[in-house]
Amino acid sequence: MEDKRVLVTGGAGFIGSNLANHLAANNDVVALDDLHLGTPDNLDDAVEFVDASVLDGDLPTQGVDVLFHLAAYSSYTMAEENKREATRVNVEGFVNAVEQAREDGCDTVIYASTSSIYGSRTEPSPEGLPIEARTCYEASKLAREQYGEYFHHHYGMALAGLRFFSVYQGYGGAEEHKGEYANTVAQFTDKIASGERPKVFGDGSQTRDFTHVDDIVRGIELAADHRLQGIYNLGTGESYTFNEMIGMINDELGTDVDPEYVENPLDVYVHDTMADSTKMREATGWAPEISFEEGVARVCAPYQE
Repeated sequence: MEDKRVLVTGGAGFIGSNLANHLAANNDVVALDDLHLGTPDNLDDAVEFVDASVLDGDLPTQGVDVLFHLAAYSSYTMAEENKREATRVNVEGFVNAVEQAREDGCDTVIYASTSSIYGSRTEPSPEGLPIEARTCYEASKLAREQYGEYFHHHYGMALAGLRFFSVYQGYGGAEEHKGEYANTVAQFTDKIASGERPKVFGDGSQTRDFTHVDDIVRGIELAADHRLQGIYNLGTGESYTFNEMIGMINDELGTDVDPEYVENPLDVYVHDTMADSTKMREATGWAPEISFEEGVARVCAPYQE
């Protein structure tokens, strides 16, 4: 993507700042964030930062060619503990941002949905699987997808909802600010590097399709380049257990820290995830480029300097 004016909501957060910084090399980028989970420190000087909420009535959508809507209460626990506000931000904030962008002439929107709506699956999950909302977080993301259909059918806009799978980067990137909501790869690496035992729910056999944020950013950009419409998965198609992940971190750091296995306190818990990204690959040519081995090495690198 080149020579576009783009707005990234949630632009000072983890994925948003990575996207904003990447796009700023060849585009005019505005990053909007209310700093709930983001920080302007994540952003390069080339990115224009606006401290505002997606619920505001005067968003900087003038002249915007593409809206990248990543702002959200972005986890199960975060949403369950703040149902009303999470619903407002995740649903009303989406409608508000898209409507203001539409009124100002923008017809291309890429937004974050979630892969957790597939539930627990050890087989690859294609977009056409039956889905259900078991949490406030999932319900709010599914509502986005429904409103995405509305804006497409009613106004002819192109809106691509991307279901991300377990995105990580590590505290050496923009993920540290998320704290307890950061990906387990980042959290576990930081603890192991400090000699602390990471706490693992159950026996560590749960699996995740860990996808590096650089691959996610490429997918988001390609979705805009191709003006995709509909729902698309972004994941590697490979899964690793938490035990395997911890073993890889120990091998990379040269440590020998065992996890502490604890009872799972969550009422709803996705035990296994794996993406089927065939639809995205066929539409754009996207494929993950960073193996999990390389990704773990990148996460561990700052602790080895």
